[in-house]
Amino acid sequence: MAGSTVRPVTQNDAQDDGVSRRLLDSAAVLAYDPATEVDWDTPLDLDCHGASPEWSTLYGTTYWAELTEAQRKALTRQEAASVASTGIWFEMILQQMVLRDVYTKDPAGDEVQWALTEIADECRHSIMFARGAQKLGAPSYRPSRPVMELGRAFKTLAFGEAAYAAILVAEEVLDVMQRDWMRDERVVPFVRTINNIHVVEESRHMKFAREQTRKRLRGAGRVRRQINAFVVAVASYYIVTSMVNRKVYENAGLDEKRALAEAKANEHHKSMMRSSCSGLMEFLASAGLLTGPALAFYKRAHLI
Repeated sequence: MAGSTVRPVTQNDAQDDGVSRRLLDSAAVLAYDPATEVDWDTPLDLDCHGASPEWSTLYGTTYWAELTEAQRKALTRQEAASVASTGIWFEMILQQMVLRDVYTKDPAGDEVQWALTEIADECRHSIMFARGAQKLGAPSYRPSRPVMELGRAFKTLAFGEAAYAAILVAEEVLDVMQRDWMRDERVVPFVRTINNIHVVEESRHMKFAREQTRKRLRGAGRVRRQINAFVVAVASYYIVTSMVNRKVYENAGLDEKRALAEAKANEHHKSMMRSSCSGLMEFLASAGLLTGPALAFYKRAHLI
């Protein structure tokens, strides 16, 4: 049409579409329905852990050494349920950010089709986590009210690379934990199945988040990178520090005050978190999102 300008399709556009198409093809071949894949009917085996004990916030502490095996197993079940509940909270944030991001785009395009597929996955995951936590005999753990309100603001205001990089941080940290748990025969079988489902499907989500982060940062200036690096780091800090609710100790029959103090000083758990995030930190550095102010928050969360 005379007077109109049509933006040419670039090599980057083709690459973006190619990533989304490959993810859609992968989802068509390998996807799960937790309603039928997970054994929801077999009663909970109290002789099993809810997570690999090495990932417990008390593992390696004096308090852990004093606990009976039954108490340790009760604690890991509560901790696993808390991690799942935090996952639900952030998956709800993720769904809203992704849906808002594709709201004006062509729904027939591969990128939007993949985004909708990811949202559908996250809906199933949230239901799966909720049922799993309930079967573990745990309440619905939630982050503190201030953190919930910060999450409300973040999901409303975050966009572009800030949204996708924060999504990536949450998914990467959970992914490393769950890869250990799903292979650990000490962990109750239905939790291992849940972890396997989540790891397989989240691997596609993480690929999309990485590609979207890189895409949104193309040509970004220093000020924009500095601002978004800080936003992502703050969001990451509150996500990670909310994973294990303080009430897990009381609900496992432990002394909450003592458990909190020993968990806070637990160098083993801090080391586990740092080692699990080495690849993530390399990615953030390569994307220009590992600035000085951001590093301060990652260090406080023991991610680096």
